[in-house]
Amino acid sequence: MGRIIAIDYGSKRTGIAITDPLQLIATPLETVATEKLMEFLQHYMAKEQVDEIVVGMPKKLNNEETAMTPLVKKFIQELKKKFPCLPIFEFDERLTSTIALQSMIQGGSRKKDRMQKTGNLDKISATLILQSYMERKKNASV
Repeated sequence: MGRIIAIDYGSKRTGIAITDPLQLIATPLETVATEKLMEFLQHYMAKEQVDEIVVGMPKKLNNEETAMTPLVKKFIQELKKKFPCLPIFEFDERLTSTIALQSMIQGGSRKKDRMQKTGNLDKISATLILQSYMERKKNASV
């Protein structure tokens, strides 16, 4: 069994989370400069077996598209061309950044750590997307 990878796509930085090989636990993997994202994914997938890709789809609370939605859709098309044999799923990412920020605050993270450009928030958001996706997938099969 391979891993599931989740992507929280951003215009500058992209958060990536991954499951363990048994697809039980979601963990933050990396935050990558978006311009280097495809290169990162190619290298990662050459080393690790990946069964699925989940991409967070940004939407407003009223379910309308955000300014990022067209960029994410374009990215998904590029993913499909680059990895044609892998299933790629869109997953609603509403409120994941807010929840990630609250988790960091509750975990005692200092403001400086939360706001640093290394993208802690992006990795945690990707992890929340992946956890939610795995829960929904598990509940659908029960």
